[in-house]
Amino acid sequence: MKKILMVCCFLISMVSLSKAQGGGRMQRSPADQAKQLQTTLSLTDDQTAKITAIYTAQAAKRDSLMKAANGDREAMRGKMMPMMMATNDKIKAVLTDDQKKAFEKMQAERMQRMQQGGGGTPPPPPSQK
Repeated sequence: MKKILMVCCFLISMVSLSKAQGGGRMQRSPADQAKQLQTTLSLTDDQTAKITAIYTAQAAKRDSLMKAANGDREAMRGKMMPMMMATNDKIKAVLTDDQKKAFEKMQAERMQRMQQGGGGTPPPPPSQK
């Protein structure tokens, strides 16, 4: 009886730990994504508001695609790439020429990290003095 109780406690603790870790990538909120761009690209408040709206619309589309795909990653990937490209084009339309260059450089670096297996979003840039 003691062994069964110990095994049950162990299993419950393992399930609790796996839930606490999140089990995957966390998606940043549209406001967080826009805030990072605001910091990195020195966006105005107006640009930040427009980009937040763009990211909010993308998040809604992404969520509906994920639900429709029912875990089929390949089907989802085929639909996500054009959506991401369209989002980037909308963001570029809000940016100045210098900001566009910096944004494109950020995107290229991100793609390179993903190809090397690093993936994800880089840490925020160091504060400039």
